[in-house]
Amino acid sequence: MTGRGGGAATDSAAASDRGTGSPARDGRDESQLERLDRQFDNLLQELRVMQTGVQVLFAFLLGVPFTNRFTTLDDGQRLLFFSTLLAAGVAVLFLLAPGAWHRALFGQDDKAYVVMVSHRLTIVGLTFVGVSICGVIALIATVMYPGAVAAVVPGVCVALYLLVWCVLPLRRRASLHR
Repeated sequence: MTGRGGGAATDSAAASDRGTGSPARDGRDESQLERLDRQFDNLLQELRVMQTGVQVLFAFLLGVPFTNRFTTLDDGQRLLFFSTLLAAGVAVLFLLAPGAWHRALFGQDDKAYVVMVSHRLTIVGLTFVGVSICGVIALIATVMYPGAVAAVVPGVCVALYLLVWCVLPLRRRASLHR
């Protein structure tokens, strides 16, 4: 798309919500490129919030092995800690990746692909954020309340993350497309 003023066919496609030729549901009058710019800007705003949180978690986890209490963890707790540390590191990697993709493909007129890949990288990154947060909660539960509580609390954490981050938004998404 070349932007506004490209004729009726171009204007109709530019106002398309999902490339179907129908007007955008939110009533925006924007070209395909403007829509992609807006989507990427929205994604970057979300990533700024997410990156800070996961980087703080990752930094916290990096310091844990150097505390006196770390030596009291059993092998299972150390494995849980290391798995959680790796999950946080992978989350950082995926949540920083959209910026790297944007830099690598800057000026190549490939915004649609960058937006699509960045969206997918963010979803993977969020998955690992959830895994790392549930892992930290599981580790703390095993240290503070070994036994039944240590088994139940992480399960509740996983269930809540799945509900709030997956089930409810996907249910809403499905209801919008009926």
